[in-house]
Parts: sequence; structure tokens; C-alpha cells
Amino acid sequence: MVRLKSPEEICKIEIAAKIVAEVLAEVESYAVEGASAYDMEKAAEELIERRGGIPAFKGYSGYPYTLCVSVNEEVIHGFPLKEKVFAAGDIVSVDCGVVKDGFVGDAAKSFVVGSYLCEKDRLLLQRTEESLLKGIKIACAGNRLGDIGFAVQSCVESAGFSVIRDYVGHGVGLSLHEDPQVPNYGRQNSGMLLRTGMTLAIEPMVASGHYSLEILEDGWTAVTADRSRAAHFEHDIAILEDGPKILSRL
Repeated sequence: MVRLKSPEEICKIEIAAKIVAEVLAEVESYAVEGASAYDMEKAAEELIERRGGIPAFKGYSGYPYTLCVSVNEEVIHGFPLKEKVFAAGDIVSVDCGVVKDGFVGDAAKSFVVGSYLCEKDRLLLQRTEESLLKGIKIACAGNRLGDIGFAVQSCVESAGFSVIRDYVGHGVGLSLHEDPQVPNYGRQNSGMLLRTGMTLAIEPMVASGHYSLEILEDGWTAVTADRSRAAHFEHDIAILEDGPKILSRL
């Protein structure tokens, strides 16, 4: 069941989401050669604690960490391990969730390690982020969920990439994963009607090859089956009377 949020609740979700945005800005400084995913994890934990928040991922369905740090062919749910040391040219995708005063923020961003990135990888990151913004732009009251998915999918596939099917965006706010599910693919004018007061986490996950996934032995890390590289961007939005508002942006 989709629960529409009051303006006061949206403000509280935004507070949590902006802590997430702070975390993503902070951990970007660790997307350098020789740093590790664990360095990002510790920095995130400390910042969230300073802001009076609680990590939303840690303990959720048994997930053991504050962040998901996924590198190259890892799409989502990568563990932030000490031995996951970054090298030049790596694509590092970081997903973070925060609970603040009972409300949840959830966002993700992909970074490049070093200054060099091949043209295909550069376009992968560009189109993934662009598809997120196109999906957000269409998230207006009166449109439908399929319109969001269509906008994301069209942007991604027109560049020769593929959107992940096994994982989707979702409602967010009072809990980490709420109704409705928000696929990154779809048909125009299909699906649930979008209404003022909805709060959604839109999150394109995009592979440079095929969208099929495998889960590693840790039971969490999802990798592309063909080991092609992937990117992941995510924002929380609120659907207001005058259009969508990004809550997870500094």
C-alpha cells in the first residue's frame, strides 16, 4: 500500500536524505588509488553518528555494513571490505541509507578512481546519471510509474547499455523499502498513477553489457553475469503539486 506523505513528513525525509548526500560527498574523497571500500565505510559511520542518524542498511535483512560499495562489475550490495582496494580506472558505486528521527533517506552515486576513463565507461556513467534525471523529471502527479521506467530505459538503451531488471527503485520514507516498486524499464501510460505526496527512491542500475546478474558467495553482492561494468545513481524525490523535488541533494 502506498502511503502519501504530509509536507511535515516530507521535510523529515529530506533531513535524512541530506545526511545521505553529505555522506556521498564525503566518501568521494576516498575514491582514489590505494584507498579501500572500508575507508569509505568508516568515514560514513562517523559522519552519520555526528549528524545524529542511524545507518539504515546495517542489520537490514541481515546486511552487515553501513554502506554498499560496488566496484566495476559489481552492480549493488558490494561489501565495503579492507581488501577491496581501489585502482586507477575503477568505477566505484556507493549506496547509503540513513534513519533520522524515524524517517529514511537513501541515495547512491558512482565515482571514477583517477583521472582516466575510457570513452565507453565515461558514457556509461553519464547516461546512467542522465537517465536518473530524466526519470525524476517525468515523476509528476498525473503521470504513471511506467512513464518513469520508460524515460530511464530509453535514455540508457539508446546508448547501447542495459537497465538491470532484477532490482528496482522503491517508495521511501517511513521505512527503507516501501510501495510502490519503481522499475527502470516500462511502457508509457502504464502502471500506478503518480500522486502528490508520494516519496520515491529512483535508482537506475545500468550495465555496459547484458542485464543478467549473478549473486556472489557472500549472498549479497550482485555482479553482471558477463562481468561487464556497471553504474548506479539514486535520488529520493517527493512529488509535489508543482512537480518533483529532489530531497537527497545538498
